[in-house]
Amino acid sequence: METLTEYQIDLFAEQLPSMEQIKHLSKFVNSNERELAAFNEKLQEAMSQNGAKSTLAAGIGLFIIGRNAEAIEKLSKATDCKEKFIYAAFAARKLGKNEQAIENLNKSLEHQADPLTTNLEKAATYRHAKNFKAAANEIKNCVNFENVSAEYHYQLARLHQAQAEYKQAVENYKTALELAPDHQKTLFHLAFRCDLAGDEEAAIDYYRQIVAKAPVYTNALMNLAILYEDRNEFEKALRCIVKVLESHPNHQRALLFKKDLESSKTMVYDEEKEKKQNRKNKILETPISDFELSVRSRNCLKKMNIHTIGDLLNISEVELLSYKNFGETSLREIKVILEPRGLHLGMGLDDPGLAQTEPPEQEPPENQGILNKPMSDLQLSVRSRKCLERLKMHTIGELTHKTEAELLGCKNFGVTSLNEIKKALTGLGLSLRSLD
Repeated sequence: METLTEYQIDLFAEQLPSMEQIKHLSKFVNSNERELAAFNEKLQEAMSQNGAKSTLAAGIGLFIIGRNAEAIEKLSKATDCKEKFIYAAFAARKLGKNEQAIENLNKSLEHQADPLTTNLEKAATYRHAKNFKAAANEIKNCVNFENVSAEYHYQLARLHQAQAEYKQAVENYKTALELAPDHQKTLFHLAFRCDLAGDEEAAIDYYRQIVAKAPVYTNALMNLAILYEDRNEFEKALRCIVKVLESHPNHQRALLFKKDLESSKTMVYDEEKEKKQNRKNKILETPISDFELSVRSRNCLKKMNIHTIGDLLNISEVELLSYKNFGETSLREIKVILEPRGLHLGMGLDDPGLAQTEPPEQEPPENQGILNKPMSDLQLSVRSRKCLERLKMHTIGELTHKTEAELLGCKNFGVTSLNEIKKALTGLGLSLRSLD
């Protein structure tokens, strides 16, 4: 892999690097924890100096490592120049201060900033603010660069994508790649678009083109690992995660994913056992109301909160007979239900595998609208979405009827996905079904 020293880009040298060089520097600094630490040391030294050059470089450096509020404050003290206003705009946009970003980009034009680059950055800022009309106008100002500039087609594609015009987005991503085959942001968004459209082969190809280049593109490696895992290519998935951890040893998502992958590699998937378990669950969840019982027996069971066959297995004959108005006649009726199925009262007390099951509680009317919404509204990661697709769940309501154990029992479904789903449901005031 290429390193910062090989690139010999020094933000804090006497001569400020070009914006293209600063862009490369930013990628390398954030691609490796070791490089980030080294860059931080140089940044702290620059921040202790008071010269105009040091102030500007320190402000840009603060933006590179994501300290955007500090970057804006530092840059405000620098001498006016295009770099000052452009990086102040970038930092403001990261903080969601889009009007301030536009104002700084306009000021950069007064200091000889490149009109194409600046107008496209204005378009991106308006897109972040969801002002699609203004974004389109800025891109129109650059129409002379159609079929000339990869960045023009990339920004146009991002605008189409934001407006759910996916066909036009893909066309412009592909045009951008024809003009600049190594345009990494284009490759990433095109790969992600292909994955969402179900074209996994194309998505994998685009992600592989990204990760073949330096520096490490963490998100591309993570998404590629998920696609490999979905195809049961666990070794390939693990190699992607290991590569992430080589550069970012403390990357929490990668660490959790690594554990899940190692578990998947050793997991024995017994399809016949799963079928038997499903048949058993269907029997246990059969409601008592499906059987012909006397009014007395039915009322007694209802008052005892016994609703399913599974509930009957978790209560003994003695407990039933001790209940008021429940006699030998009612007991015989119950045995007639259980014995043909090879079951008996109290069976669940001796066999922990026969867990008590309860019918899902009726949701209040105000929740019904949320429960009927499609799963896509939860905005889950690709990995979690794939797991739920395998479970053939399409609505949020179907998801809330599942227990944690049922989800974790799905092939390749790990704790990482479970925690993400629980967090998404909690945000809607919902939760998975509990048997407690």
